[in-house]
Amino acid sequence: MRGARLILPSGIDDSKDLLIEGGRIARILSSRENLNGSNVKSLDLDGFSLFPGFIDVHIHGAAGVDTMEATTDELHRVADFLAREGVTSWLPTIVPASDEEYRRVAETVDQLIVEQRARSTGARAIGLHYEGPFVNHAQCGALHTEHFKTYRDEAQLDSLPILKTEGSKMMMTLAPEIERGVDLVRTLHDRDWIISIGHTRALPEVLDRAHQAGAHHMTHFMNAMAPLHQRSPGPVAWGLMRDDVSCDVVADGIHLDPLMLRLLLKVKRPQHLSLISDSIAAAGMGDGEYKIWGETIAVSNGRTSNVAGSIAGSVITMLDAVRLMLSLGVSEVDAAGMASSNPARLLRLDDECGSIEEGKRADLVALDEHGNVRLTIIGGSVAFQPSAG
Repeated sequence: MRGARLILPSGIDDSKDLLIEGGRIARILSSRENLNGSNVKSLDLDGFSLFPGFIDVHIHGAAGVDTMEATTDELHRVADFLAREGVTSWLPTIVPASDEEYRRVAETVDQLIVEQRARSTGARAIGLHYEGPFVNHAQCGALHTEHFKTYRDEAQLDSLPILKTEGSKMMMTLAPEIERGVDLVRTLHDRDWIISIGHTRALPEVLDRAHQAGAHHMTHFMNAMAPLHQRSPGPVAWGLMRDDVSCDVVADGIHLDPLMLRLLLKVKRPQHLSLISDSIAAAGMGDGEYKIWGETIAVSNGRTSNVAGSIAGSVITMLDAVRLMLSLGVSEVDAAGMASSNPARLLRLDDECGSIEEGKRADLVALDEHGNVRLTIIGGSVAFQPSAG
């Protein structure tokens, strides 16, 4: 791959090329070096900026497909849509539901992962994210409270469907203040789950105990959690103060005003922030009314709302989030960190992907000067390239 501006962890370099072999970045080499051989194919990316592929750890659906109801073929459709938007890895995210629904979704995602490993296509699903059911009724957001649960014992977790495919990641968003919530954090941590705090009104002392038990991340920060108050600091102040806690944000200009995003960039700094889409099935479909999660969700001017008037996820993609952050003055290197390397570190995949470095997976996205995707590479193979027209 020649000619692109490389967005590297150390900075931007337009004097280097990439050699990809076996699905990985074999070498980052000087553009003056010649690679001879009949098997060497060259991609000219002159004028484009090459980012590490985006990683979305919180996405409920897109392109008319909801993860709660999707077939495996429909999830492939989401994966193809995401590849067109520069996403190379994603964590299908599910909302509180019945045990039967949980089992069906887990089986479907397992099958998707198996099929993707057999034939690389679209953004690769790397696990499953449970948003709930162990969350606070008072901060339900758009989640359906009839399926919320309190934690009793490990037997309850044993009945929660997990992915069977080796290497799959399991993540859960939870509220540690629920009954035995800190015990839940500890048990999940012992079982190698990624734990995130969200839909919460927890007091700082409870959050401290949850952190000690293994919860080091916060879901869609400032949304679906008790707001900041001068006499009741709660989860927002706690998250702002701790450098050993990372947060993810929905950078759509709706979930968080751009001024709040600037504040988070200043206080938390980009190295502690990840971008998520939190998108629903309506993403990529335009304004209108959609039947999602058993209710009607309206989309107007890019804002979602359910019948109660609450925001119900987003309709952005990771590409939209990156564009917004760049418009706020975030450097391309920091944007790549928030969209790729920070999510990879959260998922404990940073040795494998999330940045442009030798030895890592060749998961890459090339953007033109207008922020449009011109090429998506997943595992060294072209997953998306628009036609010349």
